[in-house]
Amino acid sequence: MNRRSTTIRANVSEKVLVVDDDGDTRDLLASALHSFSYAVETVESGAEALARLQTESFHVVIADINLVGMDGIELCTTLSATWPELPVIMITGYGNLDVAIAAIRAGAYDFITKPIVMDALRIAVQRAVERQQLRSEVRRLREVVESSQHLDGMIGDSPVIRRVYELIERVAITDASVLIHGETGTGKELVARALHGRSPRKSAPFVAMNCAALPTTLLESELFGHARGAFTDARQARTGLFVLANGGTLFLDEIGEMPLEVQAKLLRALQERKVRPVGGDAEVPFDARLISATSQDLDSAVEEKRFRRDLHYRINTVIISTPPLRSRGNDILLLAQHFLKKQAARQDRAVVGMGAAVMRKLLDYDWPGNVRELENCMERAVTLAELSELGVGDLPDKVCQHQPSQLVLDTMNPEDLLPLVEMEQRYVRRVLASVMGNKTRAAQILGLERRSFYRRLARMDKKPAS
Repeated sequence: MNRRSTTIRANVSEKVLVVDDDGDTRDLLASALHSFSYAVETVESGAEALARLQTESFHVVIADINLVGMDGIELCTTLSATWPELPVIMITGYGNLDVAIAAIRAGAYDFITKPIVMDALRIAVQRAVERQQLRSEVRRLREVVESSQHLDGMIGDSPVIRRVYELIERVAITDASVLIHGETGTGKELVARALHGRSPRKSAPFVAMNCAALPTTLLESELFGHARGAFTDARQARTGLFVLANGGTLFLDEIGEMPLEVQAKLLRALQERKVRPVGGDAEVPFDARLISATSQDLDSAVEEKRFRRDLHYRINTVIISTPPLRSRGNDILLLAQHFLKKQAARQDRAVVGMGAAVMRKLLDYDWPGNVRELENCMERAVTLAELSELGVGDLPDKVCQHQPSQLVLDTMNPEDLLPLVEMEQRYVRRVLASVMGNKTRAAQILGLERRSFYRRLARMDKKPAS
């Protein structure tokens, strides 16, 4: 039998390359690693190892220090320089600490001593594989983050966010009024800026205002402008945002918070394409595209007479829904890596990645504050990090301790089952989350009359599910 090079395959993807000039040791390591469910290939020299790595990819290399020809230290140095993400485990004689230190300095990930203890071998390889996979995932995240910033800083590759991208591309070139609906912190202003940036109006101003931030008098003045002396402290005339946005885009955030009396004047301005400044006599024409945003259920607000039905029709020619972060899957990791890189640069910290446990915690958490909360979380984590990779201890307690709620049905264990009332409440909340809080749509999905659904929600608020 040719003992120079052997291959033992397992039905797995993790591959280990063993480099040892002793045939018995090669066979021993190959057999042990195969029993641990790794695919194993063996060679007897450093030169053969380098040649094999030119044509095949491996997760880990295990090499003896005392190789004939190119020794293990020289091989490890070459491997670290050529394949920096490939972990190398060195085999050394028992108690040969100086050689072990030299191996680590040459770039070795770990070392094991002879006689080889199989449990130590298994743990070392397992950790090396996890490290290699993690570093590959971090590299992939960085690449995707760079390639996905194609809509004015918007990041994501999930199906739900891709649908938003597609709708932006289709609507941006038109002058249609757009209503952006989504929970707080889901990036509604980013969508508005992307619409403006992709439109024929992109060279003109983009003017934004939060309707919930000002009282009625100031809100009207900001939108339409005011004449000199129109009210106390109006020492000079002021141009309103509609006119300032002339030729460009006016973005009204949280339009559902706008008082009814201002809604009536806004509707008239949109119909006439003119505004009358507060305290003024003459009307001023404008040419601005209106984009609005809300975190409210405007259908319900219309039914409750908190929002004008005719204005609702006027502003929602096209509706774009920004998905909550919890529904975006691995976009959470893409965004986390983006914020990590941003905060590391801002704070001048040498933090470059996240541990696998951190990734799992980020994916399991519900993110009620959405992207804004994730950015805050990553800023805190980078600030507290002591290593180059974030650990679970760097995350906020609410993220670390969060237990994802599941509707467990496929089980015969009574301990896993829930009371009917709690199951119902969890399902209602899940439906509400899926439609981003739109109570009218949730009632339709649940097959309930709107008033009946509202009563059910009121009961839930009085006694929330555990």
